[in-house]
Amino acid sequence: MDELSTLQFLIVGLIFVWSGFVRSGLGFGGAVLSLPLLLLVHNDPLTFLPIISIQLLLFSAITVVYNLSRFVPEHRQVIDNHGERLPAVNWDYLKHALWIMIIPKLIGVFGVITLPGSLMSGIIFCIVAIYSLSYILDRPFVSRSRTLDVVFLILGGYASGTSLIGAPLIITVFAQHVPRNQLRNTLFALWFVLVAIKIAAFILAGVDMQLAQQLSLLPAATLGHLIGLRFHLYTLRADTKVFYRIIGSILLIISMAGIYQILI
Repeated sequence: MDELSTLQFLIVGLIFVWSGFVRSGLGFGGAVLSLPLLLLVHNDPLTFLPIISIQLLLFSAITVVYNLSRFVPEHRQVIDNHGERLPAVNWDYLKHALWIMIIPKLIGVFGVITLPGSLMSGIIFCIVAIYSLSYILDRPFVSRSRTLDVVFLILGGYASGTSLIGAPLIITVFAQHVPRNQLRNTLFALWFVLVAIKIAAFILAGVDMQLAQQLSLLPAATLGHLIGLRFHLYTLRADTKVFYRIIGSILLIISMAGIYQILI
């Protein structure tokens, strides 16, 4: 990131505020809603993915540890709609999903390391454009069979491996099988595992982890994270369809601009 101008770096900082806000406010989407913006600033996924990965690893770890390390055992549980106590994280389904996702995840990681940056940027913009249409039309991905569950997990694992943007597909499946009270904690545990794999692959491949930039951008992501926590309380009691349509429209415009930028 040394080649970025001061103005570009300030814009990147604002995008990371947005990323932190989305991640904690919605429980997912920190990468899918910020990476297209970052690629418009500097069209190289490997510049930003290490920073996003470490931030996601840090904040997902904080969230999971906070929910699991209370001194009173009952606090490590949630109450379902029938009044029964459940673990804060659904470990059984988490392990089941990881067995399906691990190979496509590794294939995706290998691709982002070896394929040209412009090609990976094009793939990312195309995936985000598809997501944006689902938000605009209020037609979220829906899985109604075990076969489709596996397909979505495989595609989500691959998208997560390439660019950490597999959340919409993965959440579609998890929402069908994990009680709502466990869902957010289970997803954060999943993000931690998936990102840990990606970071390990980056380190083994000798990718620059942008450690100096990590320190300078972490306050921006933290500020967004704190704002997002307040927004999360709002989402629990409000209809967010309009919010998603606005976000979808913005993402579609950004994706089209990114694809055009690559083609010219």
